[in-house]
Parts: sequence; structure tokens; C-alpha cells
Amino acid sequence: MSRSVELIVEGYVKLNDREALEDILAHRQDLLRQLVVVTGVDPQQAIAQINGEITIIEAGLATLVPE
Repeated sequence: MSRSVELIVEGYVKLNDREALEDILAHRQDLLRQLVVVTGVDPQQAIAQINGEITIIEAGLATLVPE
């Protein structure tokens, strides 16, 4: 999944689409909040995956020219 996120982020960076990047970042952050409170299963692998994706998205946002 992270490679998919990398490609999506690269596309949005090329389009200079800050809003789309901020939207997917907010979505991943929401998923992370939900995973942290999950009971009955071990969400650690999913949490690690989401954290990696958040890092990729934040790196993409950092390359855009500030508005």
C-alpha cells in the first residue's frame, strides 16, 4: 500500500494539489485515531502502515510551495 500512496502523493505534488494532499492526510490521521482505540484485535501492523503513509504524505506536502 505504501508504494500506492507514494504514487498518489507524487501525482498530487506534480499537480501542486495541496488540498488533495491535506485531505488524504486528514483521512489517514482519522484512521490512525480509530485504530488506536480498537479492542479485540492487535492493530499494531495497521498502525505502523498508516504512520508510514502519513510520513509519505507529509513529505509530499513539504515539497509544495507554501500558500
